[in-house]
Amino acid sequence: MINYDSQYQLKFDEFSALYQLNLDPQNRWIQLGSILPWDSMVTKWMKHYDIHQGTKGISPRVLIGAMIIKHKLKSTDTETIQSIQENPYMQFFLGMQEFNPKAVFSPTLFVDLRKRVGADTFDLFSEMIIKISQIDQSDKTHHGELKIDATVADQQIRYPNDLGLLSEARVKTEIMVDLLFNQLREELSVKPRTYRKQAHKIYLSQAKKKKKSKKELRKALRNGLNCVKRNLGHIDKMMNMVQVKNGASRFALDHKYQKQLWVIHTLYEQQWDMFINHRHRCPDRIVSISQPHVRPIVRGKQAAMVEFGSKLGLSVFNGYIKADHISWDAYHEAQDLIQQAENYKTLLGYYPEAILADKLYATNQNRKWCTDKGIKLTATPKGKQPKKTAYMKRKEKLRYGRRNHVEGKIGNAKQAYNLNQIKAKLKRTSESWIGATLFVMNLSQFALDNGATF
Repeated sequence: MINYDSQYQLKFDEFSALYQLNLDPQNRWIQLGSILPWDSMVTKWMKHYDIHQGTKGISPRVLIGAMIIKHKLKSTDTETIQSIQENPYMQFFLGMQEFNPKAVFSPTLFVDLRKRVGADTFDLFSEMIIKISQIDQSDKTHHGELKIDATVADQQIRYPNDLGLLSEARVKTEIMVDLLFNQLREELSVKPRTYRKQAHKIYLSQAKKKKKSKKELRKALRNGLNCVKRNLGHIDKMMNMVQVKNGASRFALDHKYQKQLWVIHTLYEQQWDMFINHRHRCPDRIVSISQPHVRPIVRGKQAAMVEFGSKLGLSVFNGYIKADHISWDAYHEAQDLIQQAENYKTLLGYYPEAILADKLYATNQNRKWCTDKGIKLTATPKGKQPKKTAYMKRKEKLRYGRRNHVEGKIGNAKQAYNLNQIKAKLKRTSESWIGATLFVMNLSQFALDNGATF
């Protein structure tokens, strides 16, 4: 059951008069709260809930508003709730009828919200405010410019290396051996040997070195592989004994360790294959045991050759940003161009006059499609280049310069909104985090279009 009061029922004067707060009506939270389409957003949000069953729930406006506050302030879940407790402007933004010094909900609810509400819902929110702020140009077939580019939303994980991954896998399998042995104390008189102290000593002897020789590193990797293999063998045998003892209907380990075990089995197979074949790459390479969906994506940037996270196909128009494609595997971003242009048409009702992209997008397929649709693509024409006048050169330079807007948006997303530090652990919650971040970015442009600041 959902408890929600329409945005048209909340009065600023009534809230401000309580306790003689004397709130400033020009505050950014009050201004944004007065222009957002809360009722439409709540309608989309409630599709993830059963409104007829269960106890009386928290107002969807409170949940949506709390997500906005969290990503705007770049605060943790706990700090977000504390900020709302202390700030009457934020509470008015959430649609509360009076100031309440108590927590609006438990910080742990944020995790459930990210699991339940994915990036698609926040993308719908962005589309709502984009449609509200745009001037009707439905009589045109082409209008505006679409700027596109790709980037990686980095997960906040430890920089992976083979030696560290094997050490982490060894420690986790040792914990599983201990848990299984506790269930088999009557059947086993001695715990299976893991040589954990000796293995940890060998790992530290290499990990602490600033420069590692190839021979010493391979020796340490071989030791790590042997330890993980031995532990996995112990675990498989002990799990069979536990299932015989307790019945085959229940798995011998909890779900958490069950998932880790499957990941470590795959990790060992990948590391062993690379070790014996003297390679440093493999398909679907695991770089984090706790987040096995994360893949290394080679970008060749100056700051980092390889990034670890999801690859985003982004489009920017009229100051707004959208993620048209979220992939956890590396892919060629040129394949996004046609879909991004079609999404632009679906949202606004017309194709862009020009697509501003870097040279990577200028494939034969994209060139032909843009020509057929009457769209200009910022790409150097094929064949012999005609002699350009000073005016043509100046015009081309300005056109390429306008594409820098998408680069600025990506930089703003990473520096001001921490898009390069996704702290969610699961695949769906990470995508929800990305969607919420881009939505909050769009709120700043939406507020600006409506004469406010945010």
